[in-house]
Amino acid sequence: MRHRMRGRKLGRNPSHRRAMLRNMACSLIRTLDQDEDDLQRAKVPGRIVTTLPKAKELRPFIEKLITLARKGRRFEDAAPERVEKFERNADGSVKLDSRKRPAASGEWKTWRESSAYQEWNQAMAPAVNCRRRAFALLRDQDAVAILFDTLADRFADRPGGYTRILKLAKIRLGDAGQQALIEFVGEDDEVMRRDAPVVSDEDDETDEAAASEDVSDDDAGVEVEETAEAEETAVDDEEEASAEAAESEGETADEPAGDGEEAAEPQDEGEADAEDEAKAE
Repeated sequence: MRHRMRGRKLGRNPSHRRAMLRNMACSLIRTLDQDEDDLQRAKVPGRIVTTLPKAKELRPFIEKLITLARKGRRFEDAAPERVEKFERNADGSVKLDSRKRPAASGEWKTWRESSAYQEWNQAMAPAVNCRRRAFALLRDQDAVAILFDTLADRFADRPGGYTRILKLAKIRLGDAGQQALIEFVGEDDEVMRRDAPVVSDEDDETDEAAASEDVSDDDAGVEVEETAEAEETAVDDEEEASAEAAESEGETADEPAGDGEEAAEPQDEGEADAEDEAKAE
C-alpha cells in the first residue's frame, strides 16, 4: 500500500522525474519571453499543453518557485541603493579601458570598502540565497531571471494560486492520454467593468417622449383589438338568433291544424249507445 507516499511516479525513476519537472517548469517560464521570429514559440505566452497527471505534478513545483521569487524580491526592494560598479558613457553604455574591459568606477571601489557596502551586503544576502535556490532547481539562468524580474512583480499582491489547469477534450493520439493545459493566471482574467452612461436632461426628455409614444401606440392597439372582439361577438349573436328562429319555425310546422284548438276526446262506448237510442226514438 502507498500510505504516506505522496506524488505520482509517472512511470519514471526519481532522477528522470526531477529532470522532467525541471524541463517543464523552464518551458513554461520561458514562454513569457519569446522571440517573435522563433518558429517554435508558444501560441499563448505562459501556457503549455501536457498530460493531466504531469500538469498536476508541475503545479506545486512551479508555484513554490514563484513564492520563493516573491520572497527574494521583497529582500531586494528593501535593500539600500547600490553604487554602480562600472563607469558609463553619456549614452549609457559601459565605458571600456585600454584593455577593452569594463572600467571599474572609482566611486564603487571606495564604496566597497565602506560600512555602507557591508549593510547592503547583509540586506542582499537573503535575496541572493533565494536566487541560488531557484537556480539549483531550474538550472537555467534565463528562467531564473524571468522568474524574479517578471513573475515576482506580476504576483506580488496575490497570496497563492498562480497557475490553473484546464482539461482538454481532445485526447493524445497513440496512447489516448488525457491532455490538459497549465498556464499562469494574469491580468486578462479580470472582468472589465464599464461605467454607467451619463444621462443628461435632454436624454431624459427624449426617453419620456419615446415612452409616451410607445404607450399611445399600445393603447391604440388595445382599442383596435377590443373593436375587433366586439364585432366578432355581434356576428356570433346574430348567428345564434337566426339559428333559434329556424328551430322555432320547424316546431310550428310539426303542430296539428286548428291554431291551438284541442282535439275532441273520444267518447266511451256507453255514451255512444245512449245517443244512438235517443236519435231512434
